[in-house]
Amino acid sequence: MRLVFMGSPAFAVPALRALHAAGHQLAAVYCQRPKPAGRGQRMTRCAVHQAADELGLPVRTPRRLRGNIEEADHLRSLDLDYGVVVAYGLILPEAILDLPRFGYLNIHASLLPRWRGAAPIQAAILAGDTETGITIMQMDAGLDTGPALFAERTPIGPDDTSATLHDRLSVMGGRMILRALSGEWPRTPQPAGGTYAPKLSKADSVIDWSRPAGEIKRRIRAFTPWPGTETRLGGAALKIIAADIVDVAGEPGVVLDDHFTIACGEHALRLTRIRQAGGATMDGSAFLRGHAVPIGTKLG
Repeated sequence: MRLVFMGSPAFAVPALRALHAAGHQLAAVYCQRPKPAGRGQRMTRCAVHQAADELGLPVRTPRRLRGNIEEADHLRSLDLDYGVVVAYGLILPEAILDLPRFGYLNIHASLLPRWRGAAPIQAAILAGDTETGITIMQMDAGLDTGPALFAERTPIGPDDTSATLHDRLSVMGGRMILRALSGEWPRTPQPAGGTYAPKLSKADSVIDWSRPAGEIKRRIRAFTPWPGTETRLGGAALKIIAADIVDVAGEPGVVLDDHFTIACGEHALRLTRIRQAGGATMDGSAFLRGHAVPIGTKLG
C-alpha cells in the first residue's frame, strides 16, 4: 500500500515502525513542528519526526491543513491508497480526507464511541473503567465519529497508570493497523451519543482533598506521567506519584498520622511515592525522615 502517515507523539511511533517494517510505501510523514523544550528551550522534534528521520522517510510539518492549498496539492500528487492517522494534533478538512483512494484510517485509544477526543486513556482511568482498547476507524469530518472497522480490548488493572496503558495500547495499535490494511473490513457506523475526553492542562493536576480517596487515587493513576497530581505542603509543591487508600476519616487535607496518611472527603490516602519540585522521587516514609510534617498539618 502507498500511504501517508500522520502522527506526532510517542504513542504513534510503534504504528509508524510497524508499517515501515511490513513493507508499506510511506510516501510522506506529517507531524507537529519542532517546539522549544527542556530547560534550555532548545527546538526539539516530536517523537514521530525523530523516528521518521531514523527510517529515512520524508517529513512535512505544516502549521495547519485547513485551507492549505499547497499541502492538499502535495498530498494529491502522492497518489495515495490510504492515510493513517495516530494522535496527529491537526484537524483534517474534508478536502484532505477525500484525497487517498480509500480514505484515512485512525488508530484511536478507546472503545468507541466511549471516550472520543484528546485524552481517552486518562478519561478511562478517571472514570473507573475496567477495560479499554484500540478502535480502528474510518475518518470522517467529525471528532472520532467515523465508522469502525474493528476494536480490541485490554483490561485496566488496579495499578495501571496512563503510562502503562499508553505503552500497551500503542503496541496494540501498531499491530492492529497492519491487520486493518491486510484485507477488506466492514465499516460499522458508531451508535448515537458517545462520551468525550477533553484535552488536559496543568491546572488539572491540583488535588481537591474534599473528593473521595478512591477518586483521587484514580486521578493520580490517570495523570501519571502528565500533568501529574500535586498538592501544597508549607507553600511548596508536592507531587503525588502513588498512594494507598486507608479506611480512616478526618478533616480533608489534614495529615492524620506519622505514615503520611491524608484525610479525604471519604476515607484517606497514604502517600507512598512523592516528589518535591526539583527533587527526586522517593518513598513517603523516606520523605518524612528528612522533613518534619506534624500530625494536623493541612495540605492543599
